[in-house]
Amino acid sequence: MKKTLLALVVLTAAGSANAGINLYDANGVKVDLSGAAEVQYRNTYNPFDDAELRLDDGDLMLNTTVAITDELNVISGVGFAYENNADTDAQDVNVINDELWAGFSSSQFGAITFGRQLLVSDDSGIGKDYELGSEGIDFVQTAGSQVIKYVYDNGTFYAGASTDLRNSDESISGTNPDGSVSIIKDKNTRIWDARVGFRTNGLDTRVYFYDGDHVGSTGQNIKGYNLEAEYALGNVGLAASFGQIEYKTGSKKTEGNVYQIAADYTMDKTTFALGYNNYDVKSGDDVYALYANVTQKLHSNVKVYAEVGHSNADFTIEKKDPKTSLTKGADFGYVAGIEVTF
Repeated sequence: MKKTLLALVVLTAAGSANAGINLYDANGVKVDLSGAAEVQYRNTYNPFDDAELRLDDGDLMLNTTVAITDELNVISGVGFAYENNADTDAQDVNVINDELWAGFSSSQFGAITFGRQLLVSDDSGIGKDYELGSEGIDFVQTAGSQVIKYVYDNGTFYAGASTDLRNSDESISGTNPDGSVSIIKDKNTRIWDARVGFRTNGLDTRVYFYDGDHVGSTGQNIKGYNLEAEYALGNVGLAASFGQIEYKTGSKKTEGNVYQIAADYTMDKTTFALGYNNYDVKSGDDVYALYANVTQKLHSNVKVYAEVGHSNADFTIEKKDPKTSLTKGADFGYVAGIEVTF
């Protein structure tokens, strides 16, 4: 059986799956377990927030592949995210089933999966930042419970499409403004997105499309695309993207162009990266973020990193007594973290 190609298809379909630990592989059944734990100490751009120890990532994923024929597999994934909802109480933690899907994969035709999972657009972005490149393109919601997703990848050409079916009764997994995952109410959400890409001689180019109604906790209508390119030249990696996005809530509409450029250089087990993101709001101000970071690979499964960043964004806080608002410019941002995966 063509297990190598099929395994690649499974990883592509899962979206968030890592090359983890094999728990079982016999009689045409393969079960893999993967996970991640990431903790940071960070100071965001928001001047009204204090520096904090943040539980950035906690994931556990179980993937199963069952060989039906030499060319057809049944695949499934069950994933859990561990999210800390409180700033001061480390025991206030939600365990969220953020992935629960099943489907079919073939080395010739790709993979199709159904259920709670990431959308194709979740892979969008060329930024090399950890936290401080905050003005990249934002599709707001890139996961759902009613998702049908198809992906294909032959090594040179790749494509995919997904949709979150319209449903007003079920809660779904969504992304908060700080990047954490939580359950939000599906307000008659409907999303479709797509990706087309091409790789050759170190060059990887792709374009993402996104169209959603009643998206996220505020029920926005969102349309946009992002054109991306990455080029690997020895130890140097270069990347750039351009996207356009439109957010509409009722009669209020916000449009903008999003630019990103980034580069990194790897020397042995150390990687240095630099990037610039710009969100050019039509009939508004440009907001940018400039960041730099260094990553040290301690092990194939362990890395530590540090990042600094600068932004020209303004932040406003509403005061209750007396009822006033206060606006301040962005703070100097910094973050240090450790990530362990298996």
